[in-house]
Amino acid sequence: MDLTFIIVVFAIGFIGSFLSGMLGVGGSIIKYPMLLYIPPLFGLVAFTAHEVSGISAVQVLFASIAGVWAYRKGGYLNKQLIIYMGGAILIGSLIGSYGSSFLSEQAVNVVYGILAVIAAVMMFVPKKKMDDVPLNEVTFNKPLAAILALIVGIASGIVGAAGGFLLVPIMLTVLHIPTRMTIATSLAVTFISSIGGSVGKIATGQVDYWPAAIMIVASLLAAPLGAKVGKRMNTRILQVILALLIAGTAIKIWIDILT
Repeated sequence: MDLTFIIVVFAIGFIGSFLSGMLGVGGSIIKYPMLLYIPPLFGLVAFTAHEVSGISAVQVLFASIAGVWAYRKGGYLNKQLIIYMGGAILIGSLIGSYGSSFLSEQAVNVVYGILAVIAAVMMFVPKKKMDDVPLNEVTFNKPLAAILALIVGIASGIVGAAGGFLLVPIMLTVLHIPTRMTIATSLAVTFISSIGGSVGKIATGQVDYWPAAIMIVASLLAAPLGAKVGKRMNTRILQVILALLIAGTAIKIWIDILT
């Protein structure tokens, strides 16, 4: 590892984790394409799709817990939602992360591209006005939440994402959870998911530990900063930023898959 490598990987981890804390995602929606495409621009060796998914899985574990810690006060964490979605997504992520070792590089990228398109479409679907509902009066469909979390866990486990970028639009659009509660709670569910994803990636030898360690340090510094900014921003602006990030990533991934 040379200094350029350390700086580039740290910057990717810092930017991704800042946005992670601000938007309630694990950050893989941003870091996955950044790790794939940015290092070669600086003359560094490109990571493979399996290496990127492994690094992302471990790093998200630390980014999400740092974000949850920043949101621990204020009643934003919905404990019932965390239990129902967290348990289901943990099982799914273990299945997906283990199964990913049997897939080709192209297949991993295709799965990621499909997830990004689904998330982008959901972010642009009109949402019920839920941000005025008192946090202690929020309700949701428990069986539906668990089933959706299981599906997200399997798919996100394959690409090393913890599924935060899918959980957010699902909570907002399908389960009708207020924006700030969605951001905080999705980080907690993402943390649980990343446990399963990390175990699966480590067990199948898909983790490059030095880049992962650099990104973990960046996560612990950046995610709490992003969470502080997210608490102060207009909820509509937060939704628009996340929607644009997801849509841009989906377009880039599919251009590369199809060319």
